[in-house]
Amino acid sequence: MKPLILGVGNILLSDEGVGVRAVQHLEKNANFTPHFDLVDGGTCCMELLDVMANRDYLIIIDAVIAGKRPGEIIVLKDEQVPALFSRKISPHQLGICDVLSALKLTDEYPKHLCLIGIQPESLESHIGLTKTVENAMPAVFQCLAQQLTELGLPSPVIN
Repeated sequence: MKPLILGVGNILLSDEGVGVRAVQHLEKNANFTPHFDLVDGGTCCMELLDVMANRDYLIIIDAVIAGKRPGEIIVLKDEQVPALFSRKISPHQLGICDVLSALKLTDEYPKHLCLIGIQPESLESHIGLTKTVENAMPAVFQCLAQQLTELGLPSPVIN
């Protein structure tokens, strides 16, 4: 089973859609798609249970309210991820926390879990990212490439 890169978020709430926008960008990269399962998870969390189950590698890209500067990136790994989501920092994160808990209960939890979180500037009703978060996207992809390298996974160039 290929490593899963899951972008979650609500594209109707400006920067809350950053994870979805990141995965949409990756889907256009022909060098990337053969190596990874790319999923736009939107705000559908429990529906993703089967997609997330039994993965060796799961990387989630999402907006997180972490008290950082807008556009700043945080990386959490393994048990740090459900701990962060349990603090209720994004509108759909309860679902992600529930899915991770269900995967643990069914013994289908990913062997390696990574969250690349981006501090939003705005969560207002608006389609499209703010300039601040849009300008942070190259750094998000650079961070993703670094995490893939650290996990020993292919790290295709992301344009």
